[in-house]
Amino acid sequence: MSRYQPPLTLTSHMLALVAEIAEQVGRLAAREEMALTPQLRRGNRIRSIQASLAIENNTLSVEQVTAVLDGKRVLGLPREIQEVRNAFAAYEAMPGWNAAHRADLLAAHGRLLHGLIDDAGHFRRGGVGIYRGEQLMHMAPPASRVTQLVDDLLGWLAVTNLHPLLASCVFHYEFEFIHPFADGNGRMGRLWQTLILSGWRTVLAWLPVESVIRDRQDAYYAALSAADQVAEATPFVEFMLEALQQALGEALEAQSSGSEKTSEKAAEKTSEETADRILALLRIDPSLSARKLAEHLGLSARAIELQLARLKAAGKLERIGSAKGGHWQVVA
Repeated sequence: MSRYQPPLTLTSHMLALVAEIAEQVGRLAAREEMALTPQLRRGNRIRSIQASLAIENNTLSVEQVTAVLDGKRVLGLPREIQEVRNAFAAYEAMPGWNAAHRADLLAAHGRLLHGLIDDAGHFRRGGVGIYRGEQLMHMAPPASRVTQLVDDLLGWLAVTNLHPLLASCVFHYEFEFIHPFADGNGRMGRLWQTLILSGWRTVLAWLPVESVIRDRQDAYYAALSAADQVAEATPFVEFMLEALQQALGEALEAQSSGSEKTSEKAAEKTSEETADRILALLRIDPSLSARKLAEHLGLSARAIELQLARLKAAGKLERIGSAKGGHWQVVA
């Protein structure tokens, strides 16, 4: 039995969040068979993958991630496309893994980083620091201690009596503190928390909490830093519980509004990303028509025309010459 106990102070706010989340999960699970269709599950999975990779600076939009997984040609960096394929394979394999087994943790990392780094599926062999810009945010423990630290953490996870909501958040923080891999630690931490949560309630395997983390990315890193400063997971656990509560609230709202409204809401959230991709494409080829842009992005020509009109109104795009013989000029 593991003797390691991650430092944690239970707060009233934490306990209130656990109670609220448990109630939300119950409501979501009660309607799972009716509302969580294969299409909605796939859509949520795509949102999870896109958001988790976006936190790590992958620039592909939800539409592009969908196109990659549908086998369509996508204009993007080969590494980013490989990251999408790897992440989808990892999330799909998740039901076969035991969250407390080191071999499964290594196998997951091998799948997630396949073809991206030389030591995918192996713990790091050197020291690593986490930087934001030029500022050192966290110096991870030396490589010589990684295996033992991970084994202690997994041993604790196997026997802990903490509620799975709390245990998953604690594990996420402790994993990021150890930073056991040369690359992919953020993706792995979020994937493994989802695995732990899905072992408690299967509906949570499809909850795109990564989208909330992406939208609150500065707060996510601030919570990690605050936990480092107080030498316990408490600030990060509170942040992650809040993120889970928000993601569940959005899922319940979407469920009650129907899948059509869900699709519209998702489209609105990615509108800015789509505009950015249009500008990026037009910087490369200013002669692209709305039809060609639609083919690249997997959208309708009408949707592209609306985006072009908004970009022109915002002063970010100008049309030089005629509609047929002219070209686009990106202003900013």
